[in-house]
Amino acid sequence: MDRRCTSSRLRLMLTLHCLPQLSDVAELLATELVTNAVRHTKGPAALRVRYADGVLRIGAWDADPTPPAPPPRVAAVGAEQGRGLDLVRACADGWGWYPVATDSGKYVWCELGAA
Repeated sequence: MDRRCTSSRLRLMLTLHCLPQLSDVAELLATELVTNAVRHTKGPAALRVRYADGVLRIGAWDADPTPPAPPPRVAAVGAEQGRGLDLVRACADGWGWYPVATDSGKYVWCELGAA
């Protein structure tokens, strides 16, 4: 999955749906979710974006049913990784995950309000 292509498509989609104010944060969150799915699992991954009732939901599916590691309360100074879900938690209005079917992977999501 090419992250630059995904980012530009997400930005274009949000602009076409009159939500350009969400582009920067949505791009950051989508990148973090997809990066985690690719970096920490073996197998395919996919990004899904949905807008309904004033809420943008961004999610990443991967084939590994293992729950995501909880974000650290405080990232170590100088740490170059391990901050992805911490960024998601800090920038999104809500986030979570759920297993997909029996051993078919998981879906990690976050939400942004359009207001």
